[in-house]
Amino acid sequence: MTVLTSGMTIAALLVAAPLAAQTATPAPTMPGAPPRPAHVCTAAAYRTFDFWVGKWDVYGPAGRLVAHSLIESVYDGCGIRENWMPLGGAGGGSLSVYVPAKKQWEQFWIDSGNTRALFTGGWNGSAMVIQGVWPTAPTNATGPLTRMTYSRSADGSVRQFGENSTDGGTTWTPSFDFTYRKAAG
Repeated sequence: MTVLTSGMTIAALLVAAPLAAQTATPAPTMPGAPPRPAHVCTAAAYRTFDFWVGKWDVYGPAGRLVAHSLIESVYDGCGIRENWMPLGGAGGGSLSVYVPAKKQWEQFWIDSGNTRALFTGGWNGSAMVIQGVWPTAPTNATGPLTRMTYSRSADGSVRQFGENSTDGGTTWTPSFDFTYRKAAG
């Protein structure tokens, strides 16, 4: 009977150990920073860009596949990370976050050509609209004002429509038009 009891104790420990390991522990904070409460990004504003999350095949206006893109909700729902993988060129990506103090979204883009851009904006009631300066060269802080509009279609696809302005936003010229369709598998 002792062997059975010891075996049952070992079995109980083997079951309990993985369960204990799955218990969420708060992430450490930077030294000197106040502790962070869990699940801070739960307001509805944090979810307004969630429609873009997914694994996508991206098509240009002629219906030709131009890229793959993996869009992930990260950091307990506090951010959205994009991994842009074009078929014919170098890749890039962005990190988008909702900033409650400004009541807007910010998206930071960087690519393998060292181009960096910051876009700001938000939900307009039917689409996510962000804009910022798209540098004419990686080390240049000037370039056209670029506006991107992300909208979800009835079939679940997402349209990303880009426009440029060289007169501070008075007039806009279309620059790209992508349709994100869920990738197979």
